[in-house]
Amino acid sequence: MRRLSVPVVTAADGSATVYSEAVTGKVSQIRYVKTDFADGATFTITAEATGETIWNETGVNASATRAPRQATHSTAGAAALYAAGGAAVNDQIGIANDRIKIVIANGGNAKAGTFHIVLE
Repeated sequence: MRRLSVPVVTAADGSATVYSEAVTGKVSQIRYVKTDFADGATFTITAEATGETIWNETGVNASATRAPRQATHSTAGAAALYAAGGAAVNDQIGIANDRIKIVIANGGNAKAGTFHIVLE
């Protein structure tokens, strides 16, 4: 496993866009550590090359840990379910030689936070 630490500081309008180094692996979890981002911040975290969503949440007020997963599918493209009409089968999100893009909105003027991304 590997941990990336990505610090973020917002601009005067409360926005920020930062990137991790290029990584390969499966996203196990993301830990957001609030320093002083404004309450109600919005996080949009994606894979840079594909735009695939890793974590998208509005109204974040405190430090939080998320273990993002995505729905899986059969080789025919049908949703994989635990039982007919049941809950989706989810799995970790794979990243291959790509940067993780972190976009912040409503974070407050010159406010800070850090994202710890754990990859397997």
